Amino acid sequence: MLASGRGSNLQALLDAQADGTLAPAEIVLALCNRPGAPALDRARAAGVEALCIDHQGFPDRRGFEDAMLAALAERGVEAVVLAGFMRILSGHFLQNFPARVINTHPSLLPAFPGLDAPAQALAHGVKVTGCTVHFVDAGVDTGPIIAQASVPVLDDDDAGSLHRRIQAQEHALLPEVTRTLATGALLCEGRRVRRRPPG
Repeated sequence: MLASGRGSNLQALLDAQADGTLAPAEIVLALCNRPGAPALDRARAAGVEALCIDHQGFPDRRGFEDAMLAALAERGVEAVVLAGFMRILSGHFLQNFPARVINTHPSLLPAFPGLDAPAQALAHGVKVTGCTVHFVDAGVDTGPIIAQASVPVLDDDDAGSLHRRIQAQEHALLPEVTRTLATGALLCEGRRVRRRPPG
């Protein structure tokens, strides 16, 4: 799990691991790029190894990503879940985990990519928004879509209230997709993602 901040999505995954609903996926490392981020404390409290690799300690993105890749390889990591990780990953990183890096975003992509998606949704006056779990590519929220959940926009919503309701859906959807990824059941063909047929 890669995180940068509070780690609420990470907590949803940790909770799923604790109650057995994340299996066969297993969180072996929570890696954060910001020293002191609450996500690190959440992982430690759940008995999961927490590691900080500060991106500011490297002269370029390649060095930072190489340090992350080394840490992941050392622990035998097979897939990566971004849980509030606020750095764009390059093709150099992603080629080590083909179709095995996923992220969640608080909109129904391709609508409202990037920062402040709930505020973007309100500014555009949409009636329905939601969250998306997608494979990560080298763009910003542009990877193939795996799953989505919708959230109605209420007349009295502000960005904060809308985001909280979207997060509730993210906290359910991300563990479900993580579990499915771990079973090997996700098949990505171009931009289309489907479940492999049984057997």
